[in-house]
Amino acid sequence: MEAETQTDTVVRPVRDVDAEALGRVHATAWHETYDHLISKAALEAVSPKRLAELWTHWAVQGPEFKMFAALVGGEIVGFAGSGPARDKDAPRFRELYFIYLLDAHHGTGIGQKLFDAVVEDGEELYLWVADDNPRAHRFYARNGFALDGATHTEPFLGETLTEVRFVR
Repeated sequence: MEAETQTDTVVRPVRDVDAEALGRVHATAWHETYDHLISKAALEAVSPKRLAELWTHWAVQGPEFKMFAALVGGEIVGFAGSGPARDKDAPRFRELYFIYLLDAHHGTGIGQKLFDAVVEDGEELYLWVADDNPRAHRFYARNGFALDGATHTEPFLGETLTEVRFVR
């Protein structure tokens, strides 16, 4: 299966016509990623339509933003984005905003392809990730990131989510 997935995978820049599909994948990925951190009721309120509206905006950002989608068999299965730092006290000028990949495609190398599409080789940047997301922590450590001790609690779907910062 892995070899087939690898050969059938296309990683390309996000297009505005992707918004609806990205909204669906985004909502599903949130369910898969945060189901142990956020209540079922809050996750049920996640609207693929609302996330699609966000993607309509994100898809037309300037060249300093990198937004890529991964497709398997022509269907979007994941996405990643990076751009200018959003924090006032940012430790780097650029931030990795997100990488989401549907659970069915974990362990196939697609997450790494997405990372490589939005992060230049050796680029110094930072990211925030849920404190209780060991799989993501291992992925970022493999890619040269280390925890810098910063944490914050973010409002997320009407609840709170504790995030930790990785820097490289």
